[in-house]
Amino acid sequence: MFLGIDFGTSGARACVIDSNRAVAWEQRVAYLDVVAQTPLDWRIALHTLLSGLPEEIAAQLQGVTIDGTSGTVLLCDAQLEPCSPALLYNDNRARQQAEQLKAIAPRGHIVATATSGLAKFLWLTQQSDFSDAAYFFHQADWLTALLSRQSGGSDYHNALKTGYDVDRLSWPDWVRALPHAHLLPQVLAPGTMTGHIHPDIAAHFGINPQCAIHAGTTDSCAAFTAAGINEVGVGVTSLGTTLVLKQLSEQRIEEPEYGIYSHRYGDLWLAGGASNAGGGVLRHYFSDARLAALSAQIDPQQDSPLDYYPLSRTGERFPVNDAWLEPRLEPRPANDQEFLHGILQGLARIEAAGYARLAELGAPPIKRVVTNGGGAKNIVWEKMRARLLGMPVSAAAHCEAAYGSALLCLDDFGPRIP
Repeated sequence: MFLGIDFGTSGARACVIDSNRAVAWEQRVAYLDVVAQTPLDWRIALHTLLSGLPEEIAAQLQGVTIDGTSGTVLLCDAQLEPCSPALLYNDNRARQQAEQLKAIAPRGHIVATATSGLAKFLWLTQQSDFSDAAYFFHQADWLTALLSRQSGGSDYHNALKTGYDVDRLSWPDWVRALPHAHLLPQVLAPGTMTGHIHPDIAAHFGINPQCAIHAGTTDSCAAFTAAGINEVGVGVTSLGTTLVLKQLSEQRIEEPEYGIYSHRYGDLWLAGGASNAGGGVLRHYFSDARLAALSAQIDPQQDSPLDYYPLSRTGERFPVNDAWLEPRLEPRPANDQEFLHGILQGLARIEAAGYARLAELGAPPIKRVVTNGGGAKNIVWEKMRARLLGMPVSAAAHCEAAYGSALLCLDDFGPRIP
């Protein structure tokens, strides 16, 4: 049995698979406050999910992999306790530090944006109260470390936005030269075994004491792995709290001006970007039941007259990278069905603009789109997106990032996942 845990923007999900990649158990925990989530919330969610494991499954666990939101970071002391606030994936307070990086990093580097991990690293280490810090962690790094009670380092998916060179598989000299660079983690390939679960953790939750702990990945990379796509020409759209697009490419595509970057993924590159728009806006206005009822009233073949850009807050990352972009959700019609139509159309247009931008910069043209995340269940939205994209759109067989993280545990037991 292999456990993947996905720490997304709104909560955590667990998925256990067997050696045949069949799902044996799943569970979800929502954060009490998505906007103000803290490391304590993550730790509680982790322990809640481990406590919920059926006894027979916990006793058979052979591996655990955790994914987290890209660019979510914090500082911790030698006992792995947080000694800084956690800066979330969309936190853009490090605008001044991003400008500093523009003068240090190679021209057009992905780190020279306010939401990058390295800009946040500079912000955190330029505060006066971090003297107890022993580690700089990405979200997945810290949660993984809690399972073994030792720092297992990081992975090159999470470390990409912190400046790690995924071509040479090393921290570049200009990053090593930064003040406090000793806090940066050792970086491994996603899914690499880093150790075993701590005996106290194993005993408390009834987990196999020989259960291996593996280096993690980002939530969007895990979602892509879950979708099972291994060919170019297929886009994978994750419709969660945020909207994430990814596709395989034979060439690496980096364009920070548009929030586009590429992860190393086996012998190919996983190119894409993450918008701050997404299902978080829908959840702000509608319950799941209301969303389903209103969606059923929408004709997906008709355009809405509303021109929305549905952000939850100021700032966008992709397909434009503008920390000052304001949400556009006015005018709001009295009819909720019309309002929802406008939001869904606005999100679909962002998706279409994202894939168009990727193609413009050299990514292979896509011929179909596979969808995962909670939004994949909305058939009306799927038809609307297919019309605006001009190509077939379907739901992935496995829609949860936790399934992709569980697959990474199989690296040491079966065919390798990139």
